[in-house]
Amino acid sequence: MNKPTNDSVEKKILITGALGQLGQGLGKLLRKLVGKENVIMSDIVKPPKTMEDKLSPYTYLDITDLSLLKSIVVNYGIDQIIHFSSLLSHVAESNMQKAIDINVQGLANVLEVARIFNAMLFVPSTIGAFGSTTPKVNTPDLTIQRPNTIYGVSKVYAELLGEYYYTRFGLDFRCLRLPGIISADTTPGGGTTDYAVQIFHDAIEKGQYQCYLRADTRLPMMYIDDCLQSIFINVPDKKLRARTYNISAMSFTPSEIAEAIRKYIPHFKIEYKICPLRQSIADSWPESLDDSLARADWKWSHQYDLNSMTKEMFNLLISSNHET
Repeated sequence: MNKPTNDSVEKKILITGALGQLGQGLGKLLRKLVGKENVIMSDIVKPPKTMEDKLSPYTYLDITDLSLLKSIVVNYGIDQIIHFSSLLSHVAESNMQKAIDINVQGLANVLEVARIFNAMLFVPSTIGAFGSTTPKVNTPDLTIQRPNTIYGVSKVYAELLGEYYYTRFGLDFRCLRLPGIISADTTPGGGTTDYAVQIFHDAIEKGQYQCYLRADTRLPMMYIDDCLQSIFINVPDKKLRARTYNISAMSFTPSEIAEAIRKYIPHFKIEYKICPLRQSIADSWPESLDDSLARADWKWSHQYDLNSMTKEMFNLLISSNHET
């Protein structure tokens, strides 16, 4: 992540959905850059007592409650909002109305509050914003977007409504279409690409993994450290030629990640028990993304490929197991 400019050091940042996979890591990174007191973590649950000091300042936030959101932005003097609150792909399909409430109405609330209080807004999108009619290899930034999941539909809505607020009201709206994100310090949250996280835990604990996708299912992926560095809230607006960008680092299949794991656990076994819903979702997504515009506009570059990511995951997970 780019360091903040001098005029942004004292900005107050609100992170919604802060207890999820991205929120905790980004909160830690931003607090190093701008100070702990300037990054307000929020989510719809009360954090465990063991995490209270680590997360503070922290506030309860139901993103569907517009009045509560307004009061938090006012009381904390928020200048930037990073909106991670979302129901992910597989879970959203099983809870369509809840997904609409959170992913659609919640997003509308955040946009309106950002407009009212002139706050910069970052919202992650996803490879799920594409569909089966989208070009699957090196999918460009501007292309056909016809997703067939409520998660994907809600993210296309977020992209377009955010760009509308930018054009209509001048809101500083920024969005990245993220691939599957791999991290060691949070548990999977119901996404279709979550196998690429769980497989490491099961490899260490059981020496085997049962995969819900076919062996040859290729999807774009990214290690968490690269993802956090890609979030471009500190890039000067004049450098941006778009409001929504593709971002990626690598693409691999379950078979390929299993081979990478065998370098550390030679007898690791993977078997395939296909989940029809998750497989149909994955089959509608791109195999790789063209993120050349992001690389050109703010010199984005990734550091981790499949092998270096695998090494880092084993280092972190084995170290964590020894500590416990």
